[in-house]
Amino acid sequence: MRLLLLILVVATLNLNASLKRLSLNRALELLEENNLEIKVSKYEEMMKFYDIAKVKAKNFGTIDLEITALRSNDPGNVFGFKVQSRDATFADFGFADFMGALGQGVQQSAMMDPNHMPNFAYFAQGLNQNGASILAIKPDALNYPKPRTHFLTKISYKVPLYTGGMLTNYKKITTKMYKMSKIDTQKVMAMKRYELKKAFYDVGLVNSFISNLNEIKRNIGKLKKVIKEMQREGYAVETDYLEVDAKLAEVEAMLDEAKLNKELAYHFISFLIDQKVSSIIAPKSSPRVPRVTKDTIVNRNLDIAKARMGLKITKDAIEVEKAKFKPTVGAFVEYGNANDKLFKYTKKGFYTFGVQAKMNLFNGGADKASLEKAKTHYLKVSTQVILAKKGMWLKASKLKAQIKSLTARVRSYQKQYKFSQRVYLTYKTKYKEGLVSITDLLIKQSLEIEKLMKLLQIKNERNAKILELQNLINQ
Repeated sequence: MRLLLLILVVATLNLNASLKRLSLNRALELLEENNLEIKVSKYEEMMKFYDIAKVKAKNFGTIDLEITALRSNDPGNVFGFKVQSRDATFADFGFADFMGALGQGVQQSAMMDPNHMPNFAYFAQGLNQNGASILAIKPDALNYPKPRTHFLTKISYKVPLYTGGMLTNYKKITTKMYKMSKIDTQKVMAMKRYELKKAFYDVGLVNSFISNLNEIKRNIGKLKKVIKEMQREGYAVETDYLEVDAKLAEVEAMLDEAKLNKELAYHFISFLIDQKVSSIIAPKSSPRVPRVTKDTIVNRNLDIAKARMGLKITKDAIEVEKAKFKPTVGAFVEYGNANDKLFKYTKKGFYTFGVQAKMNLFNGGADKASLEKAKTHYLKVSTQVILAKKGMWLKASKLKAQIKSLTARVRSYQKQYKFSQRVYLTYKTKYKEGLVSITDLLIKQSLEIEKLMKLLQIKNERNAKILELQNLINQ
């Protein structure tokens, strides 16, 4: 019992444990295993796979078992039941009444004969005179039969022998639809990888921002001490101290916001990998800019791959429409047994088999219109493939140009940020010497923070464009 409790406690701790110092590579592995959107897409794949099985199954035909239980006193039904059960007798046709009338005729012929023996001549004469009344007899056994219970068991097998290529092409289409669903899953994966990598690099930039803000906070703390000393010597006033204290509060507020953004990024990463994350190993450098050519785009872009698969599907769809102009041939076999009791099988079973050929000769031109529509759709999709190739290359070229521009801006703002730091230090020295006011000094510090924020913003934009370019080639 204690062992069971220990196992439950350990299992609970494992379920509640959060990941610490999670690396990007490990996060990408967990993403593929746990991400809920990827799982949904994979379930969609499975559904498409079963569509292939459904089309394949049609080639093997269908076997149906049918059991029918009936009870009726309708003369037509009862007579039909008996015939189907192979139980019909002449009595069911009303022959009992007919034979009675014939017997009376024989007796009358004997009474007319001098020897009181049946006489065919007299019988024929009587039959000729009374034939109409005999034929007018309404037999009770046929017209008012007793209710009969009828159990009919049939097993039938239907199989298509030739469909003009329709089933073959439907199988090709469902197979390609399955492959297209796998491409859709790859697209979902690529998008989730992009989001995960972007979150990791965002945390890296936030860490850099927090580190720089902490350095600025320490510098402000040192400045407060300097002002206190200068106040004691009469070189600074109380408002100088209050102004610096207000700047410190502003920096602390920015730090709190940065830390909150970091927490939000952790929540988003946790959502993506469906597991709680408390800390990560954020990348310290920018993502690598991939080498992208027209061939790379054509061979690796998932949108182009999906468009190509769609083109193949539309080509198979043309063949499906052509099949409507060809005959279809199917075979049918049926075996059955009928009786007045359930599961009372005898050697009175029956069978039916046959072959049917069918071909539409005229339907107002609807099939012709459908074929032409399929051909037009093929031309449309082939044009979309060309458009996708050109559009993706244009997008790649635009991203490459934007990355180049942002790289130059990053270098520029790195220099501006370093310069603003040096200006701040210079003004700090001048403030100590009484050459500038505390306001001038804090303005320079605000400029330093502004350059830092702008630098990190541009780095973030550059990272996003690089990751978008990687996503474009499914990298």
